[in-house]
Amino acid sequence: MISTKQFQVGEVLPSTRELGQQLEASFHTVRKAYHILADEGLITGEKGRGFVVNRQTSLMDKEERLQIGGEKVQSLVEELVGYGLDDNEIELLFQEQLDYMDWPDRIQTSASVGENEELGGMLASAIKKQVGVKSKVIDINQYESAAQYDALFVPAKYAHKFRSLSESIMIIPIIYSYDPDVVLSIVDRFAIQTIGLVTMDEESIPKIINELKPVIPFEGSFVAGSIYGKSLPLFVRDTDLILYTPDSARLVEQKVPEKNRIKLEYRLADRSAEMIRSELWEQ
Repeated sequence: MISTKQFQVGEVLPSTRELGQQLEASFHTVRKAYHILADEGLITGEKGRGFVVNRQTSLMDKEERLQIGGEKVQSLVEELVGYGLDDNEIELLFQEQLDYMDWPDRIQTSASVGENEELGGMLASAIKKQVGVKSKVIDINQYESAAQYDALFVPAKYAHKFRSLSESIMIIPIIYSYDPDVVLSIVDRFAIQTIGLVTMDEESIPKIINELKPVIPFEGSFVAGSIYGKSLPLFVRDTDLILYTPDSARLVEQKVPEKNRIKLEYRLADRSAEMIRSELWEQ
């Protein structure tokens, strides 16, 4: 991921637990990998921050790289022979894997598509959090802009709009919903009488409300509004619970007590997360 620039120089790496969840590996394995990368000079551990990327190629000289590579190849070849593969089959497997090394040149840019940029940003955040893949954000009407990317993450219900691009770029349909933990946090608050929704973009309001209604059994008052300038909607002060988007988080979290607010976040369906992982990470 460092060598293919998913993590840039100067960027703080995810925690061992977070990256372990993204890659479906033990956090002990990730921690060991971090320490190996630190020994190789690619990352540095900084107190209070975590591990930071120093460079994207190893400091080892050619002789060291060949020695380590030779040992690993020898061990792997011996294992493959043990499975009954002959020389030609092993050579074919190695050639196939070398062909996959072209991946960084083929998939360098990706974008998440949303009904507007705010909702696209929520989808992009879910993809980065669950899978570790970064993506730009475009709205569903930016069809011409979409053609410049190597891969598009598109809500499944809109995938047909981008079908004509599928011959030149990778189109990955995504199924997602609101994070179940977020929904349960809302439902558990039986005593609330009013819920307020705060967004950055006014156009997000009806779209989010339509998404929330089927999953939140709430019979009280529901009010909504967007941020204007550096001010929150006036209803915020008289509302029991504030739901807010990540784009509006900075202002909401400054002015609304933590106990009275819940940030809305998407969560990818397991199948969608696995599809991104297999199409991009595991090529």
